[in-house]
Amino acid sequence: MNHAADRLPAAPLVLLVDDDPMILGLLARTLEAAGLRVRLASSGAQALASLDDAALPELAVLDITMPDMSGLELAAQLHGVPHMFLSANDEQQVVEQAARSGAVGFLRKPIDLAQLLPAVRAGLARGAEIRSLRAEEQRLGQALREGRETGMAIGLLMERHRLDQVSALNLLREHARSSQRRLNDVARELLAAADTLNTLGGAPRK
Repeated sequence: MNHAADRLPAAPLVLLVDDDPMILGLLARTLEAAGLRVRLASSGAQALASLDDAALPELAVLDITMPDMSGLELAAQLHGVPHMFLSANDEQQVVEQAARSGAVGFLRKPIDLAQLLPAVRAGLARGAEIRSLRAEEQRLGQALREGRETGMAIGLLMERHRLDQVSALNLLREHARSSQRRLNDVARELLAAADTLNTLGGAPRK
Protein backbone atom coordinates (compact mmCIF):
# COMPACT_ATOMS: atom_id res chain seq x y z
CA MET A 1 0.00 0.00 0.00
CA ASN A 2 1.29 3.46 -0.91
CA HIS A 3 0.81 5.47 2.28
CA ALA A 4 2.42 8.54 0.71
CA ALA A 5 -0.34 8.64 -1.90
CA ASP A 6 -2.94 8.46 0.86
CA ARG A 7 -1.55 11.69 2.29
CA LEU A 8 -1.70 13.66 -0.96
CA PRO A 9 -4.04 16.66 -0.71
CA ALA A 10 -7.35 16.31 -2.50
CA ALA A 11 -7.77 18.13 -5.80
CA PRO A 12 -9.62 21.46 -5.56
CA LEU A 13 -13.41 21.15 -5.51
CA VAL A 14 -15.39 23.36 -7.90
CA LEU A 15 -19.15 23.85 -7.58
CA LEU A 16 -20.80 24.22 -11.01
CA VAL A 17 -24.27 25.75 -11.12
CA ASP A 18 -26.23 26.07 -14.38
CA ASP A 19 -29.81 25.23 -15.33
CA ASP A 20 -28.68 23.95 -18.76
CA PRO A 21 -27.70 20.26 -18.37
CA MET A 22 -25.63 20.28 -21.58
CA ILE A 23 -23.48 23.18 -20.39
CA LEU A 24 -23.22 21.64 -16.93
CA GLY A 25 -22.01 18.34 -18.39
CA LEU A 26 -19.52 20.05 -20.71
CA LEU A 27 -18.03 22.09 -17.88
CA ALA A 28 -17.82 19.05 -15.61
CA ARG A 29 -16.06 16.88 -18.20
CA THR A 30 -13.55 19.60 -19.01
CA LEU A 31 -12.62 20.29 -15.40
CA GLU A 32 -12.54 16.63 -14.39
CA ALA A 33 -10.23 15.87 -17.32
CA ALA A 34 -7.88 18.49 -15.86
CA GLY A 35 -7.84 16.70 -12.50
CA LEU A 36 -10.29 18.90 -10.62
CA ARG A 37 -13.19 17.62 -8.55
CA VAL A 38 -16.63 18.95 -9.39
CA ARG A 39 -20.01 19.15 -7.70
CA LEU A 40 -23.01 19.85 -9.91
CA ALA A 41 -26.20 21.80 -9.24
CA SER A 42 -28.92 22.73 -11.71
CA SER A 43 -30.43 25.50 -9.56
CA GLY A 44 -29.57 27.92 -6.81
CA ALA A 45 -31.63 25.97 -4.29
CA GLN A 46 -29.82 22.74 -5.14
CA ALA A 47 -26.46 24.49 -4.83
CA LEU A 48 -27.32 25.83 -1.37
CA ALA A 49 -28.57 22.42 -0.25
CA SER A 50 -25.25 20.88 -1.30
CA LEU A 51 -23.39 23.28 0.99
CA ASP A 52 -25.28 21.94 4.00
CA ASP A 53 -24.30 18.33 3.33
CA ALA A 54 -20.63 18.54 2.41
CA ALA A 55 -17.40 20.48 2.64
CA LEU A 56 -17.38 23.91 1.06
CA PRO A 57 -15.94 24.10 -2.46
CA GLU A 58 -12.86 26.17 -3.20
CA LEU A 59 -14.65 27.91 -6.08
CA ALA A 60 -18.21 28.24 -7.39
CA VAL A 61 -18.88 28.79 -11.10
CA LEU A 62 -22.37 30.28 -11.41
CA ASP A 63 -24.67 30.96 -14.32
CA ILE A 64 -26.04 34.47 -13.80
CA THR A 65 -29.45 33.85 -15.39
CA MET A 66 -31.39 30.97 -13.80
CA PRO A 67 -35.15 30.67 -13.27
CA ASP A 68 -35.44 30.19 -9.51
CA MET A 69 -32.53 32.28 -8.28
CA SER A 70 -30.03 34.35 -10.21
CA GLY A 71 -26.32 33.70 -9.90
CA LEU A 72 -25.94 37.10 -8.26
CA GLU A 73 -28.54 36.19 -5.61
CA LEU A 74 -26.90 32.82 -5.09
CA ALA A 75 -23.43 34.33 -4.69
CA ALA A 76 -24.67 36.39 -1.75
CA GLN A 77 -25.62 33.18 0.09
CA LEU A 78 -22.49 31.11 -0.49
CA HIS A 79 -20.94 31.65 2.96
CA GLY A 80 -17.92 33.42 1.50
CA VAL A 81 -17.10 30.80 -1.14
CA PRO A 82 -15.12 32.52 -3.94
CA HIS A 83 -17.19 32.63 -7.12
CA MET A 84 -17.07 33.47 -10.80
CA PHE A 85 -19.89 33.93 -13.28
CA LEU A 86 -21.03 32.59 -16.64
CA SER A 87 -23.33 34.73 -18.75
CA ALA A 88 -24.43 35.30 -22.32
CA ASN A 89 -24.96 38.91 -21.30
CA ASP A 90 -21.71 40.86 -21.08
CA GLU A 91 -23.27 44.32 -20.94
CA GLN A 92 -21.37 46.75 -18.75
CA GLN A 93 -24.12 46.80 -16.11
CA VAL A 94 -23.99 43.02 -15.70
CA VAL A 95 -20.20 42.98 -15.50
CA GLU A 96 -20.27 45.74 -12.88
CA GLN A 97 -22.85 43.83 -10.82
CA ALA A 98 -20.63 40.76 -10.96
CA ALA A 99 -17.62 42.79 -9.84
CA ARG A 100 -19.57 44.34 -6.94
CA SER A 101 -20.52 40.86 -5.76
CA GLY A 102 -16.83 40.07 -5.30
CA ALA A 103 -16.54 37.74 -8.30
CA VAL A 104 -13.04 36.48 -9.09
CA GLY A 105 -13.85 35.96 -12.78
CA PHE A 106 -16.39 36.32 -15.58
CA LEU A 107 -16.81 34.02 -18.60
CA ARG A 108 -19.04 34.84 -21.53
CA LYS A 109 -21.34 32.26 -23.12
CA PRO A 110 -20.97 30.48 -25.45
CA ILE A 111 -18.01 29.26 -23.44
CA ASP A 112 -14.62 29.03 -25.11
CA LEU A 113 -13.24 25.81 -23.60
CA ALA A 114 -9.70 27.02 -24.26
CA GLN A 115 -10.37 29.84 -21.78
CA LEU A 116 -12.32 27.80 -19.23
CA LEU A 117 -9.51 25.99 -17.45
CA PRO A 118 -7.14 29.00 -17.21
CA ALA A 119 -10.01 31.11 -15.87
CA VAL A 120 -10.97 28.48 -13.28
CA ARG A 121 -7.36 28.00 -12.18
CA ALA A 122 -6.98 31.78 -11.83
CA GLY A 123 -10.21 31.84 -9.82
CA LEU A 124 -8.94 29.07 -7.55
CA ALA A 125 -5.68 30.95 -6.99
CA ARG A 126 -7.52 34.18 -6.20
CA GLY A 127 -9.87 32.28 -3.90
CA ALA A 128 -6.90 30.83 -2.02
CA GLU A 129 -5.52 34.35 -1.57
CA ILE A 130 -8.87 35.55 -0.22
CA ARG A 131 -9.08 32.66 2.26
CA SER A 132 -5.53 33.36 3.40
CA LEU A 133 -6.32 37.04 3.96
CA ARG A 134 -9.47 36.18 5.91
CA ALA A 135 -7.55 33.74 8.10
CA GLU A 136 -4.87 36.37 8.75
CA GLU A 137 -7.54 38.93 9.67
CA GLN A 138 -9.06 36.44 12.11
CA ARG A 139 -5.66 35.71 13.66
CA LEU A 140 -4.93 39.42 13.97
CA GLY A 141 -8.32 40.10 15.54
CA GLN A 142 -7.80 37.27 18.02
CA ALA A 143 -4.32 38.54 18.89
CA LEU A 144 -5.66 42.06 19.45
CA ARG A 145 -8.46 40.79 21.68
CA GLU A 146 -6.07 38.61 23.66
CA GLY A 147 -3.55 41.43 23.96
CA ARG A 148 -6.23 43.75 25.30
CA GLU A 149 -7.41 41.21 27.88
CA THR A 150 -3.86 40.43 29.00
CA GLY A 151 -3.09 44.15 29.28
CA MET A 152 -6.20 44.71 31.40
CA ALA A 153 -5.26 41.80 33.68
CA ILE A 154 -1.74 43.20 34.12
CA GLY A 155 -3.21 46.58 35.01
CA LEU A 156 -5.51 44.93 37.54
CA LEU A 157 -2.59 43.14 39.21
CA MET A 158 -0.57 46.36 39.28
CA GLU A 159 -3.42 48.17 41.00
CA ARG A 160 -4.40 45.45 43.46
CA HIS A 161 -0.89 44.36 44.48
CA ARG A 162 1.04 47.60 43.86
CA LEU A 163 3.33 45.95 41.31
CA ASP A 164 5.20 47.44 38.41
CA GLN A 165 4.26 46.28 34.92
CA VAL A 166 7.08 43.74 34.55
CA SER A 167 6.36 42.17 37.95
CA ALA A 168 2.64 41.94 37.17
CA LEU A 169 3.35 40.28 33.81
CA ASN A 170 5.77 37.82 35.42
CA LEU A 171 3.18 36.96 38.07
CA LEU A 172 0.58 36.30 35.38
CA ARG A 173 3.03 34.18 33.38
CA GLU A 174 4.05 32.17 36.43
CA HIS A 175 0.43 31.37 37.22
CA ALA A 176 -0.16 30.33 33.61
CA ARG A 177 2.89 28.03 33.68
CA SER A 178 2.00 26.47 37.02
CA SER A 179 -1.56 25.77 35.90
CA GLN A 180 -0.42 24.70 32.40
CA ARG A 181 -2.77 27.10 30.67
CA ARG A 182 -2.46 29.83 28.08
CA LEU A 183 -1.59 33.30 29.35
CA ASN A 184 -4.75 34.81 27.89
CA ASP A 185 -6.96 32.15 29.48
CA VAL A 186 -5.54 33.05 32.89
CA ALA A 187 -5.98 36.76 32.14
CA ARG A 188 -9.60 36.23 31.09
CA GLU A 189 -10.29 34.22 34.25
CA LEU A 190 -8.76 36.95 36.41
CA LEU A 191 -10.88 39.63 34.76
CA ALA A 192 -14.03 37.53 35.18
CA ALA A 193 -13.26 37.02 38.87
CA ALA A 194 -12.67 40.75 39.31
CA ASP A 195 -15.99 41.49 37.61
CA THR A 196 -17.76 39.13 40.00
CA LEU A 197 -16.14 40.68 43.07
CA ASN A 198 -16.82 44.22 41.87
CA THR A 199 -20.43 43.39 41.10
CA LEU A 200 -20.91 41.96 44.58
CA GLY A 201 -19.31 45.08 45.97
CA GLY A 202 -21.45 47.35 43.80
CA ALA A 203 -18.55 48.78 41.80
CA PRO A 204 -18.38 47.32 38.26
CA ARG A 205 -14.92 47.22 36.69
CA LYS A 206 -14.49 49.88 34.00
